[in-house]
Amino acid sequence: MAIKLVAIDIDGTLINDQRQITPKTAAALKKATAAGVKVVLCTGRPMTGVAAYLKELGVADQDDEYVISFNGGLAQSTSGNVIINHSIAFADYADWENYCLKQGVHSQIETRDYIYTTNQNLSKYTVYESGLVNMPIRYRSMDEMAREHDQYIVAKAMMVDEKAKIDSALASLPQNLRDRFSIVRSEDFYLEFMHPSASKGKTLKTLSDQLGIEQDEVMALGNAQNDNSMIEFAGIGAAMGNSVPETLKIADVTVADNNHDGVAEAVNKYVFGEE
Repeated sequence: MAIKLVAIDIDGTLINDQRQITPKTAAALKKATAAGVKVVLCTGRPMTGVAAYLKELGVADQDDEYVISFNGGLAQSTSGNVIINHSIAFADYADWENYCLKQGVHSQIETRDYIYTTNQNLSKYTVYESGLVNMPIRYRSMDEMAREHDQYIVAKAMMVDEKAKIDSALASLPQNLRDRFSIVRSEDFYLEFMHPSASKGKTLKTLSDQLGIEQDEVMALGNAQNDNSMIEFAGIGAAMGNSVPETLKIADVTVADNNHDGVAEAVNKYVFGEE
């Protein structure tokens, strides 16, 4: 069947290592949109880190174009109409934060507007994330967070630290915390925790169902472990050439890397039948 929806990760997939959409990739995606194909950016980023790319692709501020953010925690039209919203309960966040403290690993949460951290000594990876997704950082103590918890809609929580520290914290993570979150590794230095119903694959399926689009009419492109659920769901699951080994293994097809127009290759071949 013809592809009617293309779900695309951003970092390491849509954009090259200079954080740019190349002209060839932009042209292919605009051609797909003009042909009536839904181009859905599907990312771990908050909306503040997506808006510029939606505008560049010509799909911003539309009631009938869609975006999935926070690794499936939120799906909405690009005009802002919320379709799916999975947020983390404060009690679950508090237990998770206590575990991070015991493990000595830096942590943060993201709402729709801010990155919050209880670490007075900011992790360099929190600073990096702030710049990457255009979101300001706010420090709050756990006492402050607890007193004001009704103000926080936690889209996702993140361990942000050196690879070895995160590896150790993940290996020791108790089952009672594992059961309360959907957990994905987006970078060596980022381990992300979402509501258990949130994943790129689950939310992409729900959105596709609401749009009346069949599974085999969906193509998904990604490069990292947090993309695996949508690559497995899609009728055509495409891994970028720069993907981690786990993603390469589960994908149906592999295309060029993010610096060599892999997204354009996939769209031209599998949407338009061009070799």
